[in-house]
Amino acid sequence: MSMQGAPLLFAFASERTLAQPVANMLDIGLAGLEERAFEDGEHKTRPLVSVRDRDVYVLGSLAGDGSSSANDKLCRTLFLLAGLRDAGAARITAIAPYLCYARKDRRTKPRDPVTSRYVAQLFEAVGVDCLVTIDVHNLAAFQNASRIVTEHLEARWSLAQAVVRRLSGESFVVVSPDAGGVKRADRFRDALGYLVKAPVGMAFVEKYRSEGRVSGGMLVGEVAGRTALVVDDLVSSGTTLVRAAESCLAAGARSVHALVTHGVFAAAAESVLAAPALASLTVTDTIDPRRIATGLRASKVDVVGIAPLVAEAIRRLHAGGSIVDLVERPPG
Repeated sequence: MSMQGAPLLFAFASERTLAQPVANMLDIGLAGLEERAFEDGEHKTRPLVSVRDRDVYVLGSLAGDGSSSANDKLCRTLFLLAGLRDAGAARITAIAPYLCYARKDRRTKPRDPVTSRYVAQLFEAVGVDCLVTIDVHNLAAFQNASRIVTEHLEARWSLAQAVVRRLSGESFVVVSPDAGGVKRADRFRDALGYLVKAPVGMAFVEKYRSEGRVSGGMLVGEVAGRTALVVDDLVSSGTTLVRAAESCLAAGARSVHALVTHGVFAAAAESVLAAPALASLTVTDTIDPRRIATGLRASKVDVVGIAPLVAEAIRRLHAGGSIVDLVERPPG
């Protein structure tokens, strides 16, 4: 495979809140795109620079917002990727910091769709060489669904550094809000323990979900007298985080703070997350933080930038560096 020059980075206009800082860090600028919307709702996207024999990256989270649904963004992204393949790009990497439909990764009822697998097949069908995401809901399902190369990044070091900056000197316990997230929380605990140079406890909360209803609340682990850090991959309505926070406080935690990679923030989130049980919420900007209600952000939410992680991943992918080292080793 012959690849000429620096990498090319494309992003839709709606995704430039994250993409522009990434381009600045790589000192390459964003490659030009023509974006056209037609009267019947169809779209056309055309690169304004030659991509022939180039190493090309398309960056954008596949989360719905006020103007486009997740389906719209997925469709437009797939069409752009296919067009880049037709235009002769040497290698195409799709970077979806938030990957839509990743939560639907197994059948929980008869005849359920396994939508995460279908999305993986779509990326394969349009000729993508590599798919990159951050803190996907189920890593094993993501890796097993894809026959193309996948790279999985983690926000744990960025979030752990945010904890150290804001809550230094505390005695911590990391809490998973459900049994399924224990491994994710344990990896965060490892990162935090490395940074604070002290043991960090671990606990989890029981949780059951059926037909949109959440139940359970028993806490397994010791949180009394400690600052509890509830770690999850995403926040939508906020119900899961608040339930976990209430369980921790009932068990004697000094205070409860949540650390989440993806801020989906469904319509009810502002009122749910205002609950006093949760002292603060830290999210990354994998999804545009402008969707966070102004009052909620001012009172409780802190946003951590993920651009340095994405930029370094692109730099290493282009140069043949190690993504494993980027994920496993502490920054610096």
